Amino acid sequence: MAQQGQHTNRHKSWAVGLLLAVCVCSVAAIDSTNAGVAPSYRRRLLADHTYKQDDPVPLYAAKVGPFANPSETYEYYKLPYCKPKDGVRYKTLGMGEVVDANRMVTTPYQLNFLVERKGEKTCEKTLTDEDMSKFRRAVMDDWYFQMYYDDLPVWGFIGKVEKIIPKAGQPEYKFFLFTHIDFEVKYNGDNVVEINVLTDPNQAVDISENTKDVKVQFSYSVKWTHTTITFDDRLQRYERFPLNPIHLEIHWFSIINSCVTVLLLTGFLATILMRVLKADFVKFSREDGEGLRHPG
Repeated sequence: MAQQGQHTNRHKSWAVGLLLAVCVCSVAAIDSTNAGVAPSYRRRLLADHTYKQDDPVPLYAAKVGPFANPSETYEYYKLPYCKPKDGVRYKTLGMGEVVDANRMVTTPYQLNFLVERKGEKTCEKTLTDEDMSKFRRAVMDDWYFQMYYDDLPVWGFIGKVEKIIPKAGQPEYKFFLFTHIDFEVKYNGDNVVEINVLTDPNQAVDISENTKDVKVQFSYSVKWTHTTITFDDRLQRYERFPLNPIHLEIHWFSIINSCVTVLLLTGFLATILMRVLKADFVKFSREDGEGLRHPG
């Protein structure tokens, strides 16, 4: 009987453990499904998104990586960009943002509400050979950057490649780094509704292999325009955004994967629970039988 009790307790321990696994996997599966459709774009945040003139609205850099492979991402400051004067600070992330491989860090760009800027300098630095090698590799692999402004995502490219075909000889490739960013922010009342990024090709620096110790000045401009789009509808434009590296097909794959995982774990849990109940039923039946044979 003691062995039967230990056997039953082991079954119960397995059942409890599997139940916890089902709960954890279910929560993770649901969050993974939401991450597949970019939860940061779709959820309606509870925080207050209303601002007044000159209110600071932080611009966070999320990641950089090759556009052709969205799963390969790196921290924004892996590239030697200008850092904030008061130091780099990291934003606390939600589960969906972590799954989406975001690493939110502060940037030196000042985009205060309804404050326009023209040719604002972030920093001036001389790029070493190592710095140019990093930027050159990023431009060569068609890297993009992703930022968030008031929880709205925005994308831009690091630089561009130009192919020069001489009259004689092999073609030559030139690599250019974008050093100026134009931010166009749209607002409606006291809400931020839309943000776009334009990189100025006329303000690009040659970082090709034959260049040495290039002096670069990074700068940006901010322009505010009014829009009739409401705050509640501001996320609709991201449903089919051309620079969004996350596609809708991943959404359906995540749903199917989550459902199969939950069904399998639920089946395993039901099987173990049935065995536990059967063992308990046999145990109590034997005890009742023995009690009838030996009354008193």
